[in-house]
Order: sequence, then C-alpha cells, then structure tokens
Amino acid sequence: MRVLITGVAGFLGSHLADRFLAGGHEVVGVDNLLTGSLDNIDHLFGNEQFIFYKHDVTEFIHVGGDLDGVLHFASPASPVDYLELPIQTLKVGSLGTHKALGLAKAKGARFLLASTSEVYGDPEVHPQPETYWGHVSSVGPRGVYDEAKRFAEALTMAYHRYHGVDTRIARIFNTYGSRMRQHDGRVVSNFCVQALRGEPLTLYGDGDQTRSFCYVEDEVEGLYRLFHADYVGPMNIGNPGEFTVRQLADLVLELTGSSGGIRHEPLPVDDPKVRQPDITLARQKLDWEPKIELREGLTRTLAYFAGVMEQE
Repeated sequence: MRVLITGVAGFLGSHLADRFLAGGHEVVGVDNLLTGSLDNIDHLFGNEQFIFYKHDVTEFIHVGGDLDGVLHFASPASPVDYLELPIQTLKVGSLGTHKALGLAKAKGARFLLASTSEVYGDPEVHPQPETYWGHVSSVGPRGVYDEAKRFAEALTMAYHRYHGVDTRIARIFNTYGSRMRQHDGRVVSNFCVQALRGEPLTLYGDGDQTRSFCYVEDEVEGLYRLFHADYVGPMNIGNPGEFTVRQLADLVLELTGSSGGIRHEPLPVDDPKVRQPDITLARQKLDWEPKIELREGLTRTLAYFAGVMEQE
C-alpha cells in the first residue's frame, strides 16, 4: 500500500509511520511542524519507502501518483496546544479534514480520521461506548478541540454516505510513550519530567479524576488494525484500565524515587471527571486489546524522557 499520513511529525503520527513502513508499505508524510518535530521522523529520511512534505493541510493537498489510504492525524492534541492555538485547532479539524477527505475521494483511497475521547466531553455515561453521544460544552475553552473533532467525525460520515468514501474513525484515548514533548501539558509527560527533575508533581484538584492510559505501541497497533478492518464508523482505541490521577502520580514518584512530592492546583475549566473506553467493539472487530501495563509503559517512558533531558 501507499498511504499518506497528515501530522506525521507528531507523537502518534510518527509512530504510525513506523508501523506502516514495518508492514512493507510506502508512506507519504505531511506536517506543517506547528506542534510536530522533524526529530520524530529523522530516522525515516534514509528510507526509500518514505517521503516528507512540509505542508499545511488546511490548504489544498496535491500528491502525485496513487494512494491507497489517507490517515488524518494533523491537529494540536494537548490542552496547552489547543488553548494557545484555538483557531488553528478549529481550522485543522474542519478545513484540514475537508482537504484530507477530498484527497481520499480523488484517489479512491480509504480514509482514517484520528478522533478523540474528547468527543464524549465530561461524560455522564461510564465507561464510554461508541453509542454515547457525549456531554460537551461548545463554548468552553476545551470546546475548540472537542467540537473540531466532533465536526470532523460528522464530515467524515457525510463523505462516506454522500460520496461513498471508505472511512474509519478512531476515538483515541489518553496515549503516552516516547516522542511526547516535555512541555505538552499532558499529565503523563508533566509528571515524568517533573519527577525526573525532582520538582513537585502538579496535581489538579484532589486527583480523584480518572483517566485510562494506553502505551503508544498498543495504540498504534489498534489504529493499524482499524485501518485494515472492514468497519465503518467510530471505534474506541484505548486502554480500559482506569486510574485516578493521584494513582498515576504516586506510581511515577515510586518509579523515579523522587522526593519532590505533590503540589495542588485548581482544576481546569471543563476538566472531565472520568474517562474510560468501552473497547468491546475493538475486541470483536479487530481482535485487539492493549498488552502493556501502566507500570511497564511508564518505565519505558521515563527512560525516554531521561535520555532526552541528558542531551539538553
């Protein structure tokens, strides 16, 4: 296959490129490097099966030759990013999705949208199945990301129903691992970097809010299988193991031996109280579920951040 991945220089996009190349496929990577980094794909530039274009996907996308797949992963994806870049986040979710779908339609390619568990908002149903419509504030500060992805899902299904584009929608839950940025504002990267520096871990609220953490290797395998599966529509790809943020903090402190302790800050606006995927559909349709436990994944992630920080 020859596939195009938008956001290829990002955390997930770069790992996804690795997975497709390992599967023997050609990858055309596109990224405007707003939040992505060439460091994430530097190891791919000697690979004849990989080509990279610096391009903003909110503008018309032209790629010569055939394409079998378009995987749309371009978007600011952490609270720090989409609160600082609200307009760009809305544009890549709307205009960027429109341009990527247009390319898939023109090439007769399969399209996979990287959606998010944020479409469920602050959920009133727990755990969250794909049939749940969500509980989202369209005007809150997080709405720029939540609604961009909800619109992207609607547009994807419209292209499927009206134009016959073969579509997939992955609702991605909290993912962590190598190539996360140190200061991207996500809870795992925050805790890892703070603990390695001996600083207090910033805990918002009392830490009783829950999250489900999927190691990137597991997440990408689920995404790869979804792309190849015969299933149209949203599918949760995440780890159903549920932990409080306080439990995560305690585990990071244990693994690092940090004596920095914990510093409490007020909860951000519209911060979800719970988040856990129901992955029944992924188990049935993809024969997939995560394998890497949180302790092992955090150990690997801490080793990655320690190596990055040594080079500073």
